[in-house]
Amino acid sequence: MTPEPDTKHPPGEASISTMHSLTVLETKLYKPKHRTGLVARSRLIERIRQGAEGPLTLVSAPAGFGKTTLLTEWLAQRPDSDLPVGWVSLGRSENDPALFWAYVLRALQKVHPGVGESALSLLQTSRHSPTESALTSLINEISSIDRDVILILDDFHVIDAPPVHRGLTFLLDHMPATMHIIIASRSEPLLPLARLRARGQVSEIPAIEMRFRQHEVTEYLNTAMALGLSAADVSTLETRTEGWIAGLKLAALSLKNHGDVQKFIKGFSGDNRYIADYLIQEVLLAQPENIRRFLLRTAILDRLNGPLCDAVTGESGSQALLESLERSNLFVVPLDDTRESYRYHHLFAEVLRAHFMREHAEQASDLHRRASSWFEDNTSLDDALHHAAAAGDVERVARLLEITWPEMDRSYHTGRWLERVKALPDGLVRARPVLNLGYAWTLLNAGELESVEARLDDVERLLRQSADNGNSLSTQMVLVDGKRFQFLSVGLASARAYLAQSLGKTAGTVEHARQTLALIPEGEHAARATGSAMLALAQWANGELDEAHRTFTASLNHMRLAGQLLSVVRGTFVLADIRVAQGRLNEAADIYEHGLQLAKDPAHTTAPETDELYLGLSELHRERGDVAAAARFLQTITGSDEHRGNRHRWCTAMARVAEARGDLKGALDLLVEAETVDVRTPIPRLRPVAALKARIWIAQGKLAAAKGWARDARLSIDDELSYLREFEHITLARLLVARNDDAFPLLERLLIAAAQGGRKGSLIEILVLEALAHQAKSDVRAAVDPLERALALAESEGYVMIFVDEGDKMRDLLRHVAARGIAAGYTRKLLRVFDGGPTPVADAPAVVSSERLLHDLTTRELEILRLIAAGMRNQEIADQLSISTATVKRHIANAYAKLDVSHRTEALVRAHALKLL
Repeated sequence: MTPEPDTKHPPGEASISTMHSLTVLETKLYKPKHRTGLVARSRLIERIRQGAEGPLTLVSAPAGFGKTTLLTEWLAQRPDSDLPVGWVSLGRSENDPALFWAYVLRALQKVHPGVGESALSLLQTSRHSPTESALTSLINEISSIDRDVILILDDFHVIDAPPVHRGLTFLLDHMPATMHIIIASRSEPLLPLARLRARGQVSEIPAIEMRFRQHEVTEYLNTAMALGLSAADVSTLETRTEGWIAGLKLAALSLKNHGDVQKFIKGFSGDNRYIADYLIQEVLLAQPENIRRFLLRTAILDRLNGPLCDAVTGESGSQALLESLERSNLFVVPLDDTRESYRYHHLFAEVLRAHFMREHAEQASDLHRRASSWFEDNTSLDDALHHAAAAGDVERVARLLEITWPEMDRSYHTGRWLERVKALPDGLVRARPVLNLGYAWTLLNAGELESVEARLDDVERLLRQSADNGNSLSTQMVLVDGKRFQFLSVGLASARAYLAQSLGKTAGTVEHARQTLALIPEGEHAARATGSAMLALAQWANGELDEAHRTFTASLNHMRLAGQLLSVVRGTFVLADIRVAQGRLNEAADIYEHGLQLAKDPAHTTAPETDELYLGLSELHRERGDVAAAARFLQTITGSDEHRGNRHRWCTAMARVAEARGDLKGALDLLVEAETVDVRTPIPRLRPVAALKARIWIAQGKLAAAKGWARDARLSIDDELSYLREFEHITLARLLVARNDDAFPLLERLLIAAAQGGRKGSLIEILVLEALAHQAKSDVRAAVDPLERALALAESEGYVMIFVDEGDKMRDLLRHVAARGIAAGYTRKLLRVFDGGPTPVADAPAVVSSERLLHDLTTRELEILRLIAAGMRNQEIADQLSISTATVKRHIANAYAKLDVSHRTEALVRAHALKLL
């Protein structure tokens, strides 16, 4: 269809023809010989065809959604195209009932000569209201016609006269089965639609179905308008316009005259002059003064509801007004089924905001303060913060940031909080010790460790001043919550423990963690959870793995008792990672899976963070030889900027996958990326990226590069051994073996340390290297003993890649021990992996129809899929839709499950194949 705005004549005027405002069109006039901008909308044309078999079809959508053009395309494609149709394009003057019905009758007479003469006579001669009598006469005459009678009433939104609505209701209630009426309107007509719906007598095409879908947008922009845009560019425009065809057409016209396509699309918004002119002239200025005032004042809001709009505008009756705006299709989108929450179409909102700032900028701060106050009173503190910042009220922003910090910290959504606190005057923050400590914690979470110490010193200074004043507040201090100030010393000690652990100062961590626990009463579970967790991580870093496991289990129990269920889920990976360090892969797998089961608990109001659990499962499956499963687990993780620490681990895990696939260059590239996204956290960094790179160089035979790493890392065979550097020293031993140097003294010391620490995984690798060292000395017989010990330790836990990664030399050794009957079954399994044994193929997913998926996928899930197709990350999608990233992840997970896919690429391919986008 040709995407044209619906403005066929100026507001308030009917179309002009030889019969004044009457237009009667024969179907053949709608047969286009050749039309530019043609986009076939077969799904909607079929809806009209089906609806035309009943009494009434209602096409209702805002200005510029292509209602009239759709009807003309339907007429052109009808198989009975020689059958004429009566068409009336209405104007304001047709609110006169006599004139309205006269035009309807004239239209019908054009296509069915002689029909309605008696009715027309009644209209022209009677002084009193003759509508019902005239319509009764018309109904009787139409009943005698042996073919269908179709009447189209276009621009019906201009009709607001109750007598016209009553007359049309009478006609709909009594008209014969051969008559069909199609109404095109910008708003719902004041007809008994509820009754007609209940009787199944109305077929409706609402605005949401008039929106152009992704493939229709692509066809229009790239075929009809020949713009040649990429899929991402098309998706961006579809998202920004929300399928509004007038907006797409205006964007296309602008693109024709714009040299930089990418720049235009990136910046396309409501300030585009074509968009702004159209919406201001056709929509905003066509409204009464009270509606215009409401629209402009509430344009500052991302979401609308009655009480909020009452508070912002200072007027009452907003809920009824919002419902009226929705019925009028005034670019208002309902956000729930109860019609309590709405938003404006994105482009319309941008136009309203720009127009408001041009005309009434001096009112903006006051409106934002009112909005902030309402949101605070209604416990929507993030929205309250947004509007306080927009109002420029820094004191209010500081107070709200202090209030919101604990919840932001518990939900791990501190990125935006940090941006806001950084924007405040520094003196304002430093005078608020509770806020300043929250600032320090957020910096810790972000890995910005260098900025933390000064913040903690400021807090400690104010605490000392308070103590010197007999625990009364210092005159320099500003507090919002006195109770939280009482526990400030606990938070300060915990933060210092976190900082020490992140800097690798294990002794300091233990000191501050024990200090924290000494300050906390037994019943304060949230605070004890933090202190216990820091102590456990320090124990882990010291190689005290059993103690670390016990202490962190206690920490998770404190979290559970404190109601911090999200933290319990997120922290579960630590227990599993400790078991992996101990070589207890079976227990680790159970713990990871248990964490994922906890995440599915419907009690969670926010989707838990499970990335670390999937990362751990990926690493574990890779070690067990299921490289495909390892890759799939990684593909479920976004690795977004919000969790850059996860991105670091994701890169190292994917590098291991690439290495297992023989792609050593790809593995190195991923490790380089890991270095760029590294964030220092208190989790012990046991496998430094530099050492991982050195291992790749050794595998590539680049021994000089690996030797340079050892020199830079200041490693030697005589070093005092520690658990934190164990991986580096094993890598050094690997380099010595590759160079055929004497690695045995170092390997012997490492073996003793790993055995004493109960680290089975390290023991297996050290024994493997010892076997390879003997082989390098051409002493295969000596290699058998350490390899046999390694196999004995590894078999029960399912280790595979710790052998396979060693390549052909290890295959030769395994063949040798297999010939001697050592661990025969396990050894044969490993040799099959070396020989590229068959990988099991999962059953193909069942075929699901696009209609079924359209029904199953919610509007929000489809919207998010389209934003993903546009190349947006989770945080960008959250900002676009005014929801949290956790909610975005939950919708993505639901969509993946319905599409039966595991990652973004699969989801987009499947959605495009089913024409869902």
